[in-house]
Amino acid sequence: MANAADLVIEAERLELVALGIDFLSASLAGDRAAAEGMLGAAIDGAWFEHAWLIELRLNQLRADPSLHIWLLRAVVERDSRTMIGHIGFHTAPGPDYLGEIAPAGAELGYTVYAPFRRAGYAREACGALMRWANDRHGVAAFVVSISPSNLASQRIARFFGFELKTVVEDEEDGPEEVYVLAYPPA
Repeated sequence: MANAADLVIEAERLELVALGIDFLSASLAGDRAAAEGMLGAAIDGAWFEHAWLIELRLNQLRADPSLHIWLLRAVVERDSRTMIGHIGFHTAPGPDYLGEIAPAGAELGYTVYAPFRRAGYAREACGALMRWANDRHGVAAFVVSISPSNLASQRIARFFGFELKTVVEDEEDGPEEVYVLAYPPA
């Protein structure tokens, strides 16, 4: 069972809420009312457009429930009680595929839905997630993979001090620049 301090990460304006099997199942079924009830927040419709991601993380959680605190989190704007995006790690820290560039590291991904962009939410959420992973679990390296055309995410990576390590060809997304950050930054 996850520690309560690991389930909700508090940031200045945001809560990063770990999403469990029941929530992901309701979301995949398109049951917005049930999902909103479980989350205690309104959910922007863009969430339901990520069925492939919801299904992927749901299957990971079913196979290994201990991943609950590492995978998907709702990014909830505290004052409005609205899910404005999602964030999380692809796996628990230290997966084999990161061994050469960030041993014991964790790869994170995030999305802020279009109506909520350009307000600093992605930067705030990324900072809070990395601080939590470092402070509570000792994660000392983070990885992000960014499309060369995603200038906003490149700016966020530069803000935190991520360094470009390599470019890989993703079968679905095309070229992705892989950035690594030793944490905490110097």
